[in-house]
Amino acid sequence: MSGAAQGNRKNENMDLNVLRHSTSHLMAQSVKELFPETKVAIGPSIENGFYYDFDYPPGFTEEDLLKIEERMKEIAQRDIPIERKVVSKNDALEMFKNSGETYKVDLIEAIEDDEVSLYKQGGFTDLCRGPHLSSTGKIRAFKLLNLAGAYWRGDEKNKMLTRIYGTAFSDEKSLSEYLQFLEEVKKRDHRRLGKDLDLFSISDEVGAGLVIYHPKGALLRYLLEDFERKEHLKRGYQFVVGPHILKLEMWKKSGHFDNYRDSMYFTKIDDVDYGIKPMNCLAHIMVYKSAIRSYRDLPLRYFELGTVARHEKSGVLHGLMRVREFTQDDAHIFLRQDQLHQEILDIINFVRDTMKIFNFEYEMEISTRPEKFIGTPEDWDKAEIILKEVLTGEMIPFDINEGDGAFYGPKIDIKLKDAIGRKWQCATIQCDFALPERFDLHYVDSDGKRKRPVMLHRVILGALERFMGVLIEHYGGKFPVWLSPVQVIIMNITDEQEVYVKSMYQRMIDEGIRAELDTRNEKLSLKIREGAMGKVPYMVIAGKKEMNANLITVRMRDGGELRDVQLIDFIDRIKEDNIFRR
Repeated sequence: MSGAAQGNRKNENMDLNVLRHSTSHLMAQSVKELFPETKVAIGPSIENGFYYDFDYPPGFTEEDLLKIEERMKEIAQRDIPIERKVVSKNDALEMFKNSGETYKVDLIEAIEDDEVSLYKQGGFTDLCRGPHLSSTGKIRAFKLLNLAGAYWRGDEKNKMLTRIYGTAFSDEKSLSEYLQFLEEVKKRDHRRLGKDLDLFSISDEVGAGLVIYHPKGALLRYLLEDFERKEHLKRGYQFVVGPHILKLEMWKKSGHFDNYRDSMYFTKIDDVDYGIKPMNCLAHIMVYKSAIRSYRDLPLRYFELGTVARHEKSGVLHGLMRVREFTQDDAHIFLRQDQLHQEILDIINFVRDTMKIFNFEYEMEISTRPEKFIGTPEDWDKAEIILKEVLTGEMIPFDINEGDGAFYGPKIDIKLKDAIGRKWQCATIQCDFALPERFDLHYVDSDGKRKRPVMLHRVILGALERFMGVLIEHYGGKFPVWLSPVQVIIMNITDEQEVYVKSMYQRMIDEGIRAELDTRNEKLSLKIREGAMGKVPYMVIAGKKEMNANLITVRMRDGGELRDVQLIDFIDRIKEDNIFRR
């Protein structure tokens, strides 16, 4: 992309951010006019829209959203000038204290500057750096979307506020297209489909962020795990398994305790402190340390479907996408520095092959050194250069995500693009010089001297829970045949065919086909409708005609139908469909 094109895109994004930020103020003004007792908090623009947090004890309703939106339209039509004013910090404090806006007072007190900027539109004044549009009349295409709860400053110890989300665009056509997109997102929501397809549940009785897999969901997970194991064996990975808890001293030595402990759980056994693992790397390091390693042994690739626990705040938990316990397809590769380029490239090719199977497009970015890190800046610079060289050498486009690396090394993050264009972070490749140093890892080189290996941390699918959630939404619950927990439902029309369909069912089970049998004394239309709602790829139907001819009728998920089919031919078809293809 040319510099001019990049500049234009930045200007477009800036203009849209200004529009959306101005719309959040328009919403706040409307709320204050309709519900004067409300206290306002913050209202930024965000990706695809905006929100504003309010302290309104009765709580807003869906009906209130309609009222607020109508008032927003009225204020926009008034075409009120939006004026910026710079005042002293003390004057601003006095003004907001007098108006009872305690959240604004809290924000101002945290500002170090002697002056602050305010934006005024009609009778509404807000604390804001801006910029904003020149008048409310320039806000034309917007929609309020939903309500949510949000703790003040994101801290669970603070009061829960009501957050109103909305979106805004420069024209009605763009708004309409986005609202249609949101409708498609709702249809694909993995939480709704997870319930409809009986895949998983999350129960408050058990605990937030803890997934319970139902039989079909557990089978879907098994199919993914089985796929993963076979693909890793093809590529020279060795399977290992580590414990779920390790002594606290291990986590201190690795740097996790200093840099990651807010996301960890801890326990005590026989007066010894332990940490429940948030990552799998330490056990893999101990496997490496269990023997003397030669340069000829490297690279060593250790793979584990390792279940980890992370202390996620309640406000960020989201179905399968953000949970407190999950399983990673985690691998750690120990290698010489001269092997880094090829090994990183091999991982990228692994990602490429895998994403092709699931029909995902993807983008890459390099995340660089964060403020808190272990190791030396020199090693970090070296690792970042290597990651860039691999991608540049293969002419793979990438973005730079400044300061978002892991605390032990920079990384390549791979962002998947699903069927409706959303991006998801799943695969990652992290280059680590620091942990081999901290744990005194070495190998014996060709000159007989001890050398320090490098360590690559990588996942391909990432967290299985998250990837399953992405898959459910990517396919809209219509999994390919090889991945469908139930591949075929066999149903009779009357009791007369019960023995016939049972024999077909047993034949398919014997052939390794994932089949279900429906011989309920119900109308065929009901059985077919329920099968369709379950998004099962095939439904086999047998009535008197099919039984007498020793044939079947096959109804397909896409609405097609095959009549007078030999059972053996149908079995061959499913076996053919059951092979995933790159």
